[in-house]
Amino acid sequence: MTRQNITSGNPYEAVHGYSRAVRVGDTIHVSGTTCPGDGAYAQTAGTLKIIEAALREAGASPADVVRTVVYVTDITDAKDVSRAHLEMFGDIRPASTMVAVTALVAPDSLVEIEAYAIIAR
Repeated sequence: MTRQNITSGNPYEAVHGYSRAVRVGDTIHVSGTTCPGDGAYAQTAGTLKIIEAALREAGASPADVVRTVVYVTDITDAKDVSRAHLEMFGDIRPASTMVAVTALVAPDSLVEIEAYAIIAR
């Protein structure tokens, strides 16, 4: 199978040795993604836009997402995070997990999201 590495151009990808997303066959794995913003809702909405761009570059769309994993630094932000997640995935309804963590790599990040997609033929 052919492997396609997708980059966002973020300098951390080269520094840490990872890709924004990797497509192998019909499966796409999107790395943990963050986005600066004012509050958990804005960060989640921005993060999902970055994920959507990576999916599109890999030949997929949010409709192909089968699972998300959401990391939050404050579980009381769950309602705001879920609202943004619902706006992107409401009718798609992928499997999803939300986990509260002590911290994320970027000190100002409140939310980090991974996504997994399968392109149905």
